[in-house]
Amino acid sequence: MVAGGFSAHAQSDTTGSSTSSKLEQENQELRQRLDKLEHILEKEGLKPSENGMASTPAVSAMSSVNISGFVEASYFSDVADSRDNHPAGYLWNTSLNSFTLNKIKLTLASPGVDKDKWDAAYRASFIWGSDAPIVDTGSTAGGVAAGNGFSWVREAYIEVNAPIGTGLDLRAGDLISLLNYESGDGGAVNDNFSQSYAWYWTGNPPNVGIQAGYDVNDWLGIKLRLQNGLYSGPVSIGGKTFIGGLYIKPIKNLWVDVLGFTGHQDISAPPVAPGGWDIAGGSILAGYTLNTNWNLAIGNEDDYFHYSIPGGASGDFWSVAGWLGVDMCPKVRLALRAEYLCDPSGFGTYFNSPPPGADAAFPGAFPGEGQDLEEVTLTLDYKPVPMVKIQPEIRWNHCNYASGFGLDGKKDQIIVGMGVSYLF
Repeated sequence: MVAGGFSAHAQSDTTGSSTSSKLEQENQELRQRLDKLEHILEKEGLKPSENGMASTPAVSAMSSVNISGFVEASYFSDVADSRDNHPAGYLWNTSLNSFTLNKIKLTLASPGVDKDKWDAAYRASFIWGSDAPIVDTGSTAGGVAAGNGFSWVREAYIEVNAPIGTGLDLRAGDLISLLNYESGDGGAVNDNFSQSYAWYWTGNPPNVGIQAGYDVNDWLGIKLRLQNGLYSGPVSIGGKTFIGGLYIKPIKNLWVDVLGFTGHQDISAPPVAPGGWDIAGGSILAGYTLNTNWNLAIGNEDDYFHYSIPGGASGDFWSVAGWLGVDMCPKVRLALRAEYLCDPSGFGTYFNSPPPGADAAFPGAFPGEGQDLEEVTLTLDYKPVPMVKIQPEIRWNHCNYASGFGLDGKKDQIIVGMGVSYLF
């Protein structure tokens, strides 16, 4: 029995030793596999932390996405009976006497860049609705056809910060205009629901290019941009347009932007300008808050454009516009806008930035009588809740060109209606 017991014990030790060696070999193989996996994760920036959770999400670009936007609708009517249901330059209600879904905008954006280190960010905005052909990149001014890959794209760019001085901001992609006082988002952002003449005829839509921005100090900034054109579209392979601006904030409640631009516009307009034309000019944008308690503020935009057709005519057109707004109470704001646009030859409002689609240009064909445009708009902004903005509005339009607002000799319009926006 003793001999047998010793024999059994010896057999048990032998079996245990064999099993232990096998487990140790399997553990070594598992360790090698884990080491390889850890090396792969480390290369991809996904190395697990001590608590077993990944220190960086598998899709890092989606780890912190800001989603915002708005939905905007309206109804406006021409009470002056000019019989012009598609008034040129009157935005955002290109179909009067009709319920209109103006815009649906969706924006995806990463957090802003850290100005103290190398960092990157992105922003992409998409827009749909009746106003989309006017404010998107694919079918805006210059007759750029929809379906070129940019339809419904409002803006989309990559931003990189280089830690030089206060931070050099570099952007590349589809960029919003620098020349406009008002936002192309319309009533959802602006005090007035309709858009100024200056925003369209002496402004410019989004376009593709590159931009560098730098804050020299607390009151002075610089932006330099090179893009495909002011109006020639996002995929132009011809001449480029340069835009430069100084951004000045001399005191707390005052800001002034001084901008200049020049470049060739590759837009064919035979027989007037079959090879396009050159545009140069400048803009001054400014805003000043007179009283912070009432948010009493004034704004200003002055634009000057000079066009030159190679081997042909040249001329100027310009505009001035002013804004005044005041909070009547926490939920109600009153806004007034007045402007004047002078286009002596008709080139600026006929060829330089023609409306897309069914919205015909002003009838003052170039070379022709030209025209002066004036408008005054009064808007009431009511916010019953923070995310809803209701804007009843009345607007007077005047054109000195015969039949500027219809074929029956009308020179004036009085447009009344209301827009509603939901912001998220």
